[in-house]
Amino acid sequence: MTTAIWHSLGDVPTDDRRSVVTLGNFDGVHRGHQAVLGRAVEVAKERGERSVAVTFDPHPKAVHRPDTPPTLVTGLEDRLERLAATGLDAILVVPYTLEFASQTGEEFVRAYLIEGLRASGVVIGHDTKFGHDDTEHAGRLRELGEELGFSVEVLEWAKAKNGADRRWSSTWVRELLEAGQVKEAAEVLGRPHRVRGIVIHGDNLGHRIGFPTANLDIYAGMIPSQGVYAASLTVLGADGSADGVEGEGRRFRAAVSLGSNFTFGGTDLRVEAHLPDAPDFDIYGAKVALDFVDRRRDMKDFGSVEALQASLGEDVAWLQGVLPTP
Repeated sequence: MTTAIWHSLGDVPTDDRRSVVTLGNFDGVHRGHQAVLGRAVEVAKERGERSVAVTFDPHPKAVHRPDTPPTLVTGLEDRLERLAATGLDAILVVPYTLEFASQTGEEFVRAYLIEGLRASGVVIGHDTKFGHDDTEHAGRLRELGEELGFSVEVLEWAKAKNGADRRWSSTWVRELLEAGQVKEAAEVLGRPHRVRGIVIHGDNLGHRIGFPTANLDIYAGMIPSQGVYAASLTVLGADGSADGVEGEGRRFRAAVSLGSNFTFGGTDLRVEAHLPDAPDFDIYGAKVALDFVDRRRDMKDFGSVEALQASLGEDVAWLQGVLPTP
């Protein structure tokens, strides 16, 4: 099944089909989100209706506080992919603006849920907010449901089952990534954490010391804390400035360095991926995805090229033990 992506109410088919709707920012599409999304899909199937998620782009906080935009776990492409993976029939991406935010909750419900999506029911998490500056809550939505003729089901966010006494949340994922705990973040997300980037030319230091790397300009997804990681790199395609790239769709094991090249006096943040199974594979200009699996160590100054080379060799051996050959 293909999930339809709508970018305005004008994209919604003009048929009589009713919808079961859920709404939220869904940053990360973690296990808590998945519980709500899965329930919306289930209810829609029971009723023979269409399941639709309403989400927003850009993130509301980026609009209301442009000087301090939030760090997002996932970019829009990955958010849509993860939403679609829950079995939704459609996703409506609402352009979030100050004008949109000025609507009352009732205006939003009438325009989007009733007239736009013909909602027969809504499934939300207990802390979902909507309406003018996100000031209205589940109780108000229940009132509007009774008045306008749609059901409302409110779910408590699911709690972790790994012994942690807290609910799944995007905040928790950010905390884990800030600490470099990518394995634990994957437990909350239900999958490895992903970033996307474009392969750019670097200074060829990796080639000179026998460990060539693909240098990445990250454009989507939260970058974990500095360190050396095991990851899976997937070639997604060309970035638009290149005519094409070799190996589109291929996956590689990657030893990923996030941080500064201290041994060479570097100070700026770099994201570099060494592909031990294809060290000379040319993917300049490619869009790629990195899915983080585990963390090995901090970045540090090894004092000499020889010591750095020895450590990089140990990093690769560790990677090959962590990840099987793709």
